[in-house]
Amino acid sequence: MLTTRPTAPAHTMAQAFDPHVHAAWAKFCQTLSPESVRLAAVDWASHLALSPGRQLDLAWLAWQEAVELAATIMQPSSEVTPSRDRRFAAAEWNNWPFHVWRKAFLLRQNWWEQAVRGVWGVSQHHEDVLSFLARQWLDITSPGNLWCTNPTVLQRTAGLWGANFAQGAQALAADVLRKLQNGPLPGLERYTPGQQVAVTPGKVVLRNALMELIQYSPATGQVHPEPVLLVPAWIMKYYILDLSPHNSLIRHLVEEGHTVFCVSWKNPDVSDRELGMDDYLKRGMFEALDALANIVPDAHVHVAGYCLGGTLAAIGAAALSRNGGNRLKSLTLFAAQTDFSEPGELGLFIDESQVSLIEAQLAETGYLKAEQMAGAFQMLRSYDLLWSRMINQYLLGEATELNDLMAWNLDTTRMPARMHSQYLRWLFLEDRLSEGRYPVDGRPVSLNDITLPVFCVGTETDHVSPWRSVYKLHYLTNTDLTFVLTSGGHNAGIISEPGHPHRHYRLGTRLQGMPYTDPDAWFGAVPEQQGSWWPAWLAWLQAHSGAPVTPPAMGSAAYPVLGDAPGQYVLVK
Repeated sequence: MLTTRPTAPAHTMAQAFDPHVHAAWAKFCQTLSPESVRLAAVDWASHLALSPGRQLDLAWLAWQEAVELAATIMQPSSEVTPSRDRRFAAAEWNNWPFHVWRKAFLLRQNWWEQAVRGVWGVSQHHEDVLSFLARQWLDITSPGNLWCTNPTVLQRTAGLWGANFAQGAQALAADVLRKLQNGPLPGLERYTPGQQVAVTPGKVVLRNALMELIQYSPATGQVHPEPVLLVPAWIMKYYILDLSPHNSLIRHLVEEGHTVFCVSWKNPDVSDRELGMDDYLKRGMFEALDALANIVPDAHVHVAGYCLGGTLAAIGAAALSRNGGNRLKSLTLFAAQTDFSEPGELGLFIDESQVSLIEAQLAETGYLKAEQMAGAFQMLRSYDLLWSRMINQYLLGEATELNDLMAWNLDTTRMPARMHSQYLRWLFLEDRLSEGRYPVDGRPVSLNDITLPVFCVGTETDHVSPWRSVYKLHYLTNTDLTFVLTSGGHNAGIISEPGHPHRHYRLGTRLQGMPYTDPDAWFGAVPEQQGSWWPAWLAWLQAHSGAPVTPPAMGSAAYPVLGDAPGQYVLVK
């Protein structure tokens, strides 16, 4: 007699158990997918096993480096060439035996970099993942991280009779206690929004469940008729654009005769888990534009977006152009990607395995914790954000003084579950925006529909939005496009006020109809200019603005003043 095998309803068991198991796994792994790492390692190892020639090349490289290290051991200190690696830039590293340890480390680093690259059949993403992991492991073993192999630490210890270790131990104990108590860093109280930072005078004229809109008080008798709307990213608090008075971009705009509005996003909690990208577009940018149209009637708007806020501004501008709208005067993008096919080092954390693991945890918590975002960025810049600080604080006994940018960086935000999943999938994994598949109101938008003049800023050492990725806007639009490449990183490159030392930039304009120039050719053809790029942007804005008029009123009957800047949402932890 034939019997049938009992079967469970489709997906019932998977739906009942798997999400909880995946969420627990994500929590255990700190949302870094071991499966993604394992796939990269297997891809590399299996293809290397089938490449005897490559194995011989690596063996020969190891032999050459061994000979080079042996020669270094015998080399007098007087003949040692200083290292260009800033981790070993101190003169003490040129002395024996420290230059030997330095050399051994750098040779080992070079070998691993060569070993994970150029293996037949290995995908680029897996090469990048393994190269990144090799750097993380090597950073741990750096001779600069141990007191007994760091000549600067040993010299400091001898000079202070070990007092630096006592000071470092106190700092370590204080940091551990503060971490256990979830307390703030010392000095953070000196940078409170509304008191020391985010102090440009203004009023909140709109508040909804997602954002507050701040209108800044005029600082000149007359202003340009076109208001400026700033759309910051919601992965950061808006006052990166309004830090201390001397480096506030918002204050600088106001003092140059512009009427400025800025979105201040709510720091979401679990009740906001269903907020999506569409909500940020419609209840953020579009509702802000509605308010501007009422407060400053008949005026076209200069929209400027920063990071993900810039991506949102580009999406919004494309949607408005598609629908025949003429509400905007220009579009400015600060370190904002519109093509995500080459997102730089942040792409190391974005593949199907990684995103699925993040989504499993988001389903449980309802939001992405700020610590998870901070941890990813810390890994990308492990020396700057981790090892150098540990050496300075715990080994050298030097106290770290917070500045306004560092304090702002610690004032972190959360990400709603639905939005963050859409952000990772629609933009990073599927690259819908650059391919004309990003939906707004059920229909895709195309950046090529944008006919506004565009001002686009990339930064030379950006780990979040690499400038060559930002530059890709050149072939996604056919409008007049002015591109600036400035010194600095994702934040410090944008906050580059006039008078800031050691700043430079390149500026070039592609007029509508001109042929495409690749980024490297552009870089070689455009001369470097010294100083801040802010005056160049102000001149560009003024060239696209009308003659000055009387400043508009603060708010209106439909959008009454709700309180003073910086508002309520920026204070939510």
